[in-house]
Amino acid sequence: MSKKRKIVIIGAGHVGSHCAQALCWRWCFDEIVLVDISREKAAAQAMDIADSLSFPPASALVRAGDYADCADADIVVVSIGKARTPGQTRLDLLGDSVQMARTLLEQLRPYPIPGIVITITNPADIVADYIRKGLGLPRNRVFSTGTLLDTARLIRTLSEEARVSRQSVLAFSMGEHGDSSMIPFSAVRIGGLPLENYPEVDPARVLERTRMIGMDIINGKGSTEFGIGQSLAMLAEAIIRDQKAVLPLSVQLCGEYGQEGVHCGVPCVVGAGGAEKIIELPLTPAEQEQLDASCAVIRKHIAMAEEIAPLA
Repeated sequence: MSKKRKIVIIGAGHVGSHCAQALCWRWCFDEIVLVDISREKAAAQAMDIADSLSFPPASALVRAGDYADCADADIVVVSIGKARTPGQTRLDLLGDSVQMARTLLEQLRPYPIPGIVITITNPADIVADYIRKGLGLPRNRVFSTGTLLDTARLIRTLSEEARVSRQSVLAFSMGEHGDSSMIPFSAVRIGGLPLENYPEVDPARVLERTRMIGMDIINGKGSTEFGIGQSLAMLAEAIIRDQKAVLPLSVQLCGEYGQEGVHCGVPCVVGAGGAEKIIELPLTPAEQEQLDASCAVIRKHIAMAEEIAPLA
């Protein structure tokens, strides 16, 4: 009998529960385990999600668990932390998120993690770096969703501006999952054509919308959840099915794009080994400057995280 495919989601709030629901409907995991500081909440979320699986042809077991479940999980998702409030940037969450991350690392210490670790806690790039260092795992096995959700918003915006289907758009958001993110417009293709073939599309407006959609959602309803849920589920499926999909993730750079020792959203080949390869797009000089500036913001906050909660 083949090994059952198992994913653990640590943090059963809005985001973690929507990730679990999205995963259920992709039918790529046999077991989905929710872990939370409140076991009662994790159990309630698991029961609610399990109820939704009575009618579709799905067979996933959804349950509450504990940190020991990470020891035989294919993927562990870190979804702890507080949600942004109106007017708050992702970087404003740094102090609370890093303190929670250090506590989580202490709880995980007794359990060696054999699989892939994906963090979606904000600020995404800094928390990914902190968790990777704390677990002592290689960069291909610990990374953040990074600019994957930004890219989803970018594709939607370009689709609306150019009036074509989203499936006709190839584009990536890169850099910080935050206000310094950048878009390599030179690499954008719409229907196979470069962006200059669509004069109605204003790059400045596209960049602004890509950065601000998240806050618009928070201002309107208090949290984002559906977009990140589907983004995480797509990423997890690419790993468990070894799809070799090219997706933007916040992975540690080791010389790529001229950067060292910083997590940053870049296109990666995603398969069973996690972030198996970084794709280096040929950036223009102006785009490289924008990426460098975004990495400088991330690097500054990585240093702040280490001061807030030094790793043992």
